[in-house]
Amino acid sequence: MNKVILMGRLTRDPEVRYTQGEQAMAVARYTLAVDRRGKNQENSADFIQCVAFGKAGEFAERYLHKGTKIVMTGRIQTGSYTNKEGQRVYTTDVVAEDQEFAESKNTEGGGTYSNQPAPAPQQNDGGFMSVDEDSELPFT
Repeated sequence: MNKVILMGRLTRDPEVRYTQGEQAMAVARYTLAVDRRGKNQENSADFIQCVAFGKAGEFAERYLHKGTKIVMTGRIQTGSYTNKEGQRVYTTDVVAEDQEFAESKNTEGGGTYSNQPAPAPQQNDGGFMSVDEDSELPFT
């Protein structure tokens, strides 16, 4: 079984290209910084090359940016090519199958964020919040 689950932050905006031909497909490449766990590995991370094809690539292009924390699932794919100097180069990428946000936009620093506490509900004499007895409950 080839299944990868990662949670980390993008180190830069995804680099997106489109394939040529009648049905152009998005190919988004990005690096995910994934924290290491362990007592002796404080403040260390692995930088994992990821690639997303098609709709997943379009999602990455539209919504993922440097610093975005995501959870992604996918598979490891290896390959090789010959560079301009004639040397064989081996590659390892995680091919994204699913990408989800790992925190809200407000926590990332985007949007508006207020560190003011929410106002406390008003209480009646019994220590309970007052409820209009004629209104319907929001659940059944």
